[in-house]
Order: sequence, then C-alpha cells, then structure tokens
Amino acid sequence: MQVSAGQAISCAVLFDRFQRERPPYRGDKLVFSGMGNRDVYNITAPFQDEGEKVIAGRVEDRSSERSEVMFFVEREGEWVVRDGAPVFELQDPFVATIRGELVFGGVEVYFDGDDPHYVTSWRTVFYRGKSIRELEPFAKGPLTMKDIRLIDLRNGRIGVFTRPMPVGDARAMIGYMEISELEELTEEAMANAELLYGQFLKVEWGGANEAHLLKGGRIGVLGHIARMDDGNIRHYYPMTFAYDPANGAHTPIKLIAARDMFPDGPAKRPDLVDVLFSGGLVRHGDGKATLYTGVSDAEAHRIVIDDPFAEYESE
Repeated sequence: MQVSAGQAISCAVLFDRFQRERPPYRGDKLVFSGMGNRDVYNITAPFQDEGEKVIAGRVEDRSSERSEVMFFVEREGEWVVRDGAPVFELQDPFVATIRGELVFGGVEVYFDGDDPHYVTSWRTVFYRGKSIRELEPFAKGPLTMKDIRLIDLRNGRIGVFTRPMPVGDARAMIGYMEISELEELTEEAMANAELLYGQFLKVEWGGANEAHLLKGGRIGVLGHIARMDDGNIRHYYPMTFAYDPANGAHTPIKLIAARDMFPDGPAKRPDLVDVLFSGGLVRHGDGKATLYTGVSDAEAHRIVIDDPFAEYESE
C-alpha cells in the first residue's frame, strides 16, 4: 500500500484535480417535515434500528449554534421525527455497530455564560445500547476533539480514529488506536493515539466521519478535508482513504464530491456556502454507493457515486 506520509497536498489542489475528472452525478435534497423554521443537516447515513431505517440529524435554528440531534424515519418520501425517540443536545451525530451493539455519539458544545452565542469549547460524547431507546452514556473524548469514530476489526479488537487539534503548529490531524473493549475508550487513550502524518497541510485540517471494514482487513475511511480562504471563507470536501491497521500505512486522500454536484440551496452563513460535511456512505455492492452529507450547514443531501472503496478492495 502506498504510504502518504510526507506527501500532504493542499485540498485546493485536490479539488482542482477532482474537477478535471469529476463524474457527471447529481445529488438530491432530503426533505425533513415538521421542523418549522429549523434546519436539519450533518446527518448520518440510514441505519437499522428495531427493524426500521433511521437517520440521525443535527437540528438547529439558522441564527444559532445551539443544536439538537433527532432521529428520523421516512414516510411517503419525507423524513419525520421518530415517535418516542430520544433527543440529544449535541451536534454532528454518528453511529456504528460495535460487538453487535449500537454506538451513537455527537459533539457536546459549551457556551459562554454571559454570551449564549459564544462557543468556549466542545468534545465528543458516546452512548451505547441495543437500540436507540436504550442508549446510555459511556465515554467522552478530550476537550476540542471532534471526529472520533469506531469500527469492529477482524482481529476482535476495536479500531478508533481520533482528531486532536491543534497538533504543534498544525491545525489538526487524524489519529488511530485500537482497544479491546469499549470500556477502554478513555480520554487519555484517545489523546495518545498514533498520528497519521502527511495527510493535511499545517494550515488545513480534516477528520474521519465514518469507517468501513474492507476485504483484506483494511479500513475505508470516509472523511472531510477543509481549508479557509481570506475572509475566513470555509471550504469542506468529502474525501476517502484506506488505512491498514496491520502496519499503519494509508493511501493518499481522494475527494469524492463537490458542492456544485448538489442542488442550489441556502447556507447558514455566507462563509459556509462551499461546505459539504460527510455523514455516511451506503455501499450497494454493485460498484456504486450513496453518500449522505450536510450541505452549507443548512440542508442534508445524498448522491449516488462510484463506490470510492472498491479500488482499495481490488488491489
């Protein structure tokens, strides 16, 4: 496997390369009903819970950063809040199945006591249970660490991707570690995960959003890579790479979608127009996959693309 350490490429360059070879696919918006003036974005991919397909999504007034995570089910082509499902005061939900158990998490945000709009810090928090209705808290990440994701491995252990920030003079990096049991998912362990070097320029950043176990034991990582232009204009792109837990090698990052592949729509703020936040990927087994993504911090969309992990399984 090609190791990308020492070969970081700006996501602006990656975006130019992607645009030259961009496939002619077009996404569509998911409709969430019953939300009033609140937006639903930064969703998970659909997952099964008690025999029903469910999506978790970040629900938020466009003028605020105070969010709730709700669970939705599809009814006649629209997504509605699932009856009896819990609501969490979190941002950016994610899910995984670990040892047959549902692991759910999101970002817990702390606000200044005198200014309810000013964010002072944040951390990832984790819940576990046999179903959504049975979720109980069990772990939390270090302060300022988002994008912590878990995956069952073939060797019986649990892989954990982390995202410390800052790291020295770098804005953020992805880390990786393994644990034997969920009880070992501690702040100290996550803070000391091995780092994946050579993925981001020091002024750029990214993180893992979802992990898929691939044929041969490698891990396909769905994530995002981001940069900021003058005026603090943000650019977020969905990306993938493969990671080999046996030797720590990782393939170069590849972009898989761009904002103009989706319908036009509103943005939370002008600096967030070009933001796609990967939520999850459903692989169809026929060379295609559906990417679910937050769009411009205001909407949730999906798009059918070529399965980005297929090439890693054919090597």
